[in-house]
Amino acid sequence: MEYLNDMALFVEVVKVRSFRRAAEALNMPNSTLSRRISGLEKAIGLRLLQRTTRKIELTEAGQLYYERCKRIVDEARLAHEQLGEMLARPSGLLRASLPVDFANVYLAPLIAEFAQLYPGISFDFDLTPRQVDLVSEPVDVVIRMGEPANSNLIARKLASIQRFLYASPHYLQTSGEPQSPSDLSGHECLRLRGPDSDRWTLSGGGETQQVDVGGRFQLNSVGMLRRLASLGLGITLLPEGIAAQDVADGKLRRILVQWQASPVSVYALTETRLLPAKTQRFIEFVRDRLQA
Repeated sequence: MEYLNDMALFVEVVKVRSFRRAAEALNMPNSTLSRRISGLEKAIGLRLLQRTTRKIELTEAGQLYYERCKRIVDEARLAHEQLGEMLARPSGLLRASLPVDFANVYLAPLIAEFAQLYPGISFDFDLTPRQVDLVSEPVDVVIRMGEPANSNLIARKLASIQRFLYASPHYLQTSGEPQSPSDLSGHECLRLRGPDSDRWTLSGGGETQQVDVGGRFQLNSVGMLRRLASLGLGITLLPEGIAAQDVADGKLRRILVQWQASPVSVYALTETRLLPAKTQRFIEFVRDRLQA
């Protein structure tokens, strides 16, 4: 039926909040797209979009209609792909946003293995810590460390990564080595920006301690924390895999070895539960390998 196609056009317009950009993505004239949406509104008997010269906004009816239409369009797309899987393995372009340091250390070897398993899939990776808009940006999946902030997204837990305390031999020689978690309050601590950046929770020997920490450096890059620590600027918390090379090279040393920080969770974030095969296989593969 014609209105089912118009529903799919309406979903694309809402996603990018622009007739022009939607028309370019759909490879159809802007005038045709606008006429089809106007016809859809007339058929329904309600205005779905408020149009201005600069942007479009959903009406109350439009918001309700979009939520219903999107599910229907996603289901239809998934049905076509699942039937196609009976004849071919997953293929297409997989677009993912990955945290830089975690991707370099943990994901790179997994991606190499995944690429060999699925030669029909090509990859477009954006290595960035920024918040990605899965609705308006062309990204299939976002992988992030830490608890998800956006409750509107579908979060799938991939792994929990243990973190330990590290400092350079130079820092320990000049500032002394802490003998207990409480000693950290008197040290320069390099902190990852977040809700617990000024209070570290450490566990060891069957007990848990919370320690107030401070210092001159707070940032959002695990790799930069590792680098600053190796240069003797303070004590930091790092996943073992991130610190491993500097430990082997003698640039970092693990301290308070009987203690470890609360683990950081790794999540795959998607806009919907209805995923194409390429995305679903990638998430499952990374989860299984990390948990193993």
